[in-house]
Amino acid sequence: MGARGPFELPPGATVERDIFYGPDPAQAIDIYRPAQADGAPVMLIVHGGAWSRGDKGLLRSVRNKVMHWIGRGYVLVSVNYRMLPQARPLEQADDVARALAFVQQHAGAWGADGSQAVLIGHSAGAHLVSLIAADPRIGARFGVEPWRATISIDSAAFDLERIMTRRHFGFYDDAFGTDPADWREASPLHRLQAPPSAPWLAVCSTLRGDSCPQAKAFAAKAASLGGQVSVLEVALSHADLNDLLGAPGAYTDAVDAFLRACSLP
Repeated sequence: MGARGPFELPPGATVERDIFYGPDPAQAIDIYRPAQADGAPVMLIVHGGAWSRGDKGLLRSVRNKVMHWIGRGYVLVSVNYRMLPQARPLEQADDVARALAFVQQHAGAWGADGSQAVLIGHSAGAHLVSLIAADPRIGARFGVEPWRATISIDSAAFDLERIMTRRHFGFYDDAFGTDPADWREASPLHRLQAPPSAPWLAVCSTLRGDSCPQAKAFAAKAASLGGQVSVLEVALSHADLNDLLGAPGAYTDAVDAFLRACSLP
């Protein structure tokens, strides 16, 4: 899964680790702050790992993002959540929603503005943020307020019904079981019943066969409901889409352009 931090932060930036947003030891966040923050946007980072592994301190999940967006005045929050076998994906989505509500409620103490939150996840983390963004009832149970933008990075799990009835990786069975009703409930495509409330960018790898078709099908459903999900196709590997976001280049430039279109730095 790659190396964990710490890493050298930009001048004046600070990190506060293991702030708990729930009663379980896995329900914790790390908070990265620029030297000066006053009403700053806040980026919530949700790691991947097949719903069973990963960590908020993984360098490929946080280092380039922190280095880039702290320089633009963001506060960044990296999230841990309960994983398999302790918690199934829908319970993990609850954890992420609880973390988002916690961040929004406490953002002012960090010099941030919780209404200017960007929810970003990679792989399994992209599936979790997609569930929350597709169905606002998930976050409403925890007091989540409207946020500014959603970025899902290379999720191939928008439609679990389709995945589970075709040849698939074994870890999907561990995560989603054998009940078609559970597959549908865990599918962002089927949870989406109204236009997404926040602008949404679905990043996908053109080097995979499944990610971009699922992102496009999800965007088409959003369009049929009167909403818009933008699909960004990138010729990078699944891992590099996570690791290289924030590094100089066309990929980061495209994500920055999306954020500027959302009136964010």
